[in-house]
Amino acid sequence: MTDNANAERGYTLTRMFDAPRQLVWNAFTQPGQWAQWFGGPGTKWEDLTMDVRPGGSWSGTMLVPDGPQIPWRGEYLEVKEPERLVITVTDQGELGDDSDKLTITLADQGNKTELVLRQSGGHLTDEEYDHAKEGTSSFLDNMANLLASQT
Repeated sequence: MTDNANAERGYTLTRMFDAPRQLVWNAFTQPGQWAQWFGGPGTKWEDLTMDVRPGGSWSGTMLVPDGPQIPWRGEYLEVKEPERLVITVTDQGELGDDSDKLTITLADQGNKTELVLRQSGGHLTDEEYDHAKEGTSSFLDNMANLLASQT
């Protein structure tokens, strides 16, 4: 369990997408969309479910090419479509029953959307947060490509 002093440790990423806010929202909340961007090249998802409502849960198994199967799960803490989503996230192996929080804010910029994503919780080391930030950044690159194909 993490103490309160570490709870805000984490990272923040800001991105501008050339897509309307609803499309970006859908990428975070629809399993078919999520499965196309959350992961590296060749990553597939198995049994991905999303009950997008406060108190709802999400889960699925990430199948990494020539690598491990990673079970992910979390809960939806806040859902304010299409501008704010707060979820817990754990890959179970790394955090056990502990989870980090992802706070996703989407600002409408006309036909563009500014995303601010914050992962916090203090369950990872600084080095692990750096690695998570790098991975999430590459996932957001994947999302940009997915959104470009939809606009």
